[in-house]
Amino acid sequence: MSSVLATYNIKGGVGKTSAAVNLAYLAAREGAPTLLWDLDPQGASTYLFRVRPKIRGGGRKLLRLRSSPDRLIKGTDHPGLDLLPADFSYRHMDLALDSFKHPTRRLARVLAPLRGEYEYIFLDCPPSISLVSESVFEAADALLVPIIPATLSSRTFEQLNEIAEGGAGGLQILAFFSMIEVRKSLHREVMAQLRKAHAVTMLGAAIPSADEVERMGVMRDVVASFAPGSRAALAYQALWWDVRRRLRQRTPPVTTLPSPT
Repeated sequence: MSSVLATYNIKGGVGKTSAAVNLAYLAAREGAPTLLWDLDPQGASTYLFRVRPKIRGGGRKLLRLRSSPDRLIKGTDHPGLDLLPADFSYRHMDLALDSFKHPTRRLARVLAPLRGEYEYIFLDCPPSISLVSESVFEAADALLVPIIPATLSSRTFEQLNEIAEGGAGGLQILAFFSMIEVRKSLHREVMAQLRKAHAVTMLGAAIPSADEVERMGVMRDVVASFAPGSRAALAYQALWWDVRRRLRQRTPPVTTLPSPT
């Protein structure tokens, strides 16, 4: 049974793409066939994997199932890790989804044939509350939510919990702290508060604020590849182990193909 994991947050700039590419790399390195779909029109994941951000026919054609996702998938420099690239047309994906009778089911329909080919499918999502995010909630088995330990970030996490509770019942939320600086008392205080309030949801692993993470844009590679012994690489490895453990504890959902619209 494949798992669809979406890195998502209402806020931008919280380490969402960094988590998506590093966790996807680690999954593939373990021998699991892995796909990352870059849903963000800015195409950061696509850039990091040295792939051109272009989908033939654009996002609308893909959602209408007139483009086979198999033909659009690109290989990366890492064995076992494939990429469905970003496309600038994704900025209009809300409008494209709104043209369907059941718009929130479309991403699940696109992903349905790929679930049999990949053990893990990662979705790198744009920061928003929109039809795209609601579609992600329908398609994903789990949301991986990076949180900077600051007041505004914790507030958006509370908002996300409220939204997700009203959505698909099988959606698992796995949150983790990102870009932490333990020397900051505010970071320590917020982390303690959220871990106490959301003991089931919060993962134990956390990603530090580190130079290696910032250097990914220069290296155009993942931390676990170009700096495998670094503090950040070890943190992503711990995070992946934590995510895998939580997924194993969860009863896998029965995957059904949404009815055509």
